[in-house]
Amino acid sequence: MPATPEHAAGPPETILAFDFGLRRIGVAVGQTITGSASPLGVVSNGDNGPDFDAISALINEWRPSRLIVGLPLHADGSPGEMQSHVESFIRELWRYQLQVDTVDERYTSLEAESVLKNARASGSRGRISREMIDSAAAVFIAERFLSGQTNV
Repeated sequence: MPATPEHAAGPPETILAFDFGLRRIGVAVGQTITGSASPLGVVSNGDNGPDFDAISALINEWRPSRLIVGLPLHADGSPGEMQSHVESFIRELWRYQLQVDTVDERYTSLEAESVLKNARASGSRGRISREMIDSAAAVFIAERFLSGQTNV
């Protein structure tokens, strides 16, 4: 039997996961009881920063016990160019007084795009948008956390 991740050993939790981008932030919801996640879409991010009204609405709707943010790392594990932006976003998330955890998000956008393209090729999905990829990448971030692949 595989080891149970430390965070899954307690009471069931709902998490919200974020795939941070300078234009869009992909969002997914996950549950420790099932170890799975579902895409919720994206919230905008622009000159005025992330749409915290939309993030607040998602937090009020889903009542997560923690937030998960993907860390943009290079293939060798060193911080990516987006690191300072992501760290700033994490500091802003503290306003919700929820635990914020991070996971390695390397290749999540590529994985998401691949899965969506395969679904399109099989006929089960239509046109693939950037928003769909960002939200699907957030699903991979959530599932990495739920499987115990945490960072720092």
